[in-house]
Amino acid sequence: MLVCGIDDAGRGAVIGPLVIAGVLIEEENVHKLVEIGVKDSKTLTPKRRERLTEEILKIVKDHYVVKLAPSEIDRVVEAGKKLHKLNRLEAQAMAEVVRRLKPDIVYVDASDVSAERFGRHILEEVPFKVKIVSKHKADRIYPVVSAASILAKVERDRAIAEIRRRYGDFGSGYITDVKTVRFLERWIRTHGSYPDFVRKSWKPAKRLKDRASPGQARLL
Repeated sequence: MLVCGIDDAGRGAVIGPLVIAGVLIEEENVHKLVEIGVKDSKTLTPKRRERLTEEILKIVKDHYVVKLAPSEIDRVVEAGKKLHKLNRLEAQAMAEVVRRLKPDIVYVDASDVSAERFGRHILEEVPFKVKIVSKHKADRIYPVVSAASILAKVERDRAIAEIRRRYGDFGSGYITDVKTVRFLERWIRTHGSYPDFVRKSWKPAKRLKDRASPGQARLL
């Protein structure tokens, strides 16, 4: 039995990609993930996640990562209701992982308020028979999803580190981070519009832009 776990990282961020990662493992080897200390990535330090990623990749049969750029997120969000569109986009990305890894059963951390609906949306995009178990907080319940959450977080951290290397320190990339807000305000005052690594469709980003450049807001 081939088991797959899928999770995301960076869903609520205003800077950087939304990363979806999946791992494929033989069911009888899942216990090995527990033995090396795999757990919800949010409870681990960055260094611990990096070390665990190396160990996870030695244990799993395969893995696959999808990175959704801010421009792609903006495109679907601007086309309709943000939450609904983002949920469908993420379900499609998770379906891409399923199609690539071809498991017998998939455990996913549901992004939709309706975990069952989220699972159906993934299944709609998969052309072969597979069982989807869609649960809220699955990264705390299933080790295979915890492993995927670690890979997703490490991949996003690497992407953020590259943006930071090129453009300077902007904090975590979340709008709740004062350093991120100050970075975006300075950028708008200097350049007039957001760079490609910012999710321009996010309402907090729009409000921040209007506040930082009130005289230019109608022209941009």
